Amino acid sequence: MPIKIPNQLPATNTLTAENIFVMTETRAITQDIRPLQILLLNLMPTKVDTETQLARVLGNTPLQIELELIAPRGHVSKNTSQAHMLAFYKSFDEVKERTFDGLVITGAPVELLDFEEVDYWPELCGIMEWSKTHVHSTLHICWGAQAGLYYHYGIPKRVLDHKLFGVFQHTVEDPNFILFRGFDDTFWVPHSRNTTVDRADIEAVPELKILASSPEAGVYAVKTAQGRQVFLMGHAEYDRDTLYREYQRDVNAGVDIQIPRHYFPGDDPCKKPMMNWRSCAHLLYANWLNYCVYQTAPYDIRDIEKGVRTDD
Repeated sequence: MPIKIPNQLPATNTLTAENIFVMTETRAITQDIRPLQILLLNLMPTKVDTETQLARVLGNTPLQIELELIAPRGHVSKNTSQAHMLAFYKSFDEVKERTFDGLVITGAPVELLDFEEVDYWPELCGIMEWSKTHVHSTLHICWGAQAGLYYHYGIPKRVLDHKLFGVFQHTVEDPNFILFRGFDDTFWVPHSRNTTVDRADIEAVPELKILASSPEAGVYAVKTAQGRQVFLMGHAEYDRDTLYREYQRDVNAGVDIQIPRHYFPGDDPCKKPMMNWRSCAHLLYANWLNYCVYQTAPYDIRDIEKGVRTDD
């Protein structure tokens, strides 16, 4: 089944070329089906790239998805045109009276700031609080995961001695939880961050369970009961060249940046990066949509606040 995205969204051509079935709003209104309502809070600076990456992994399942895009109110994006923002994004105020099957909160390049120093922190706190009663399952990514753990459970982020940058091998710690159903014992995920969350801080919260981790990258995946909140510390959705472009940007800017680990063959930036995480990314997001959202969300989306399916 397709992912329904706004007419003329740049991701349409990219995903169509990859044989991912995309349905625009115009065609979707002719179908008598209730797609999963997924809200994407995009905090990344390169919004078009992030839209495409997440639409790719959300759209490659048998489920029909309707994707809604929002961004913080009053925060001007420096890397995305105002025309694009006005055409495809809504404010939280425009959607807050609705309920959603799923919410995705992306990362953001603000990790070295204290949470309270981020200009949209109060609005983000309001959205995370709202999600408790208006969203069935929320997926937090990278800084979004750290922000969610801090807001909901008071878990602090900690600054690393060196930037965690590269693609790292992870181990599934709880193979019985449905988020990692079908996974091999080990899998690879890209990371690009200067901060982390300590395992001991997570394990001190009874409501949280660690699902996967890496000897080099630390904790990767954390969940609450029934997966109503999922926290992912890395970027399984990244493209093959995302870390390469970030590396080149920093090199050109004169930043003292290390070569991404386990990324270029022979650690040679002139060689094409090896992509060994895409299949896991598709399976991870398919599992989240199917088991954490579709199989447990109310048949009538308006019943999300009740936390029950309409046939119970």
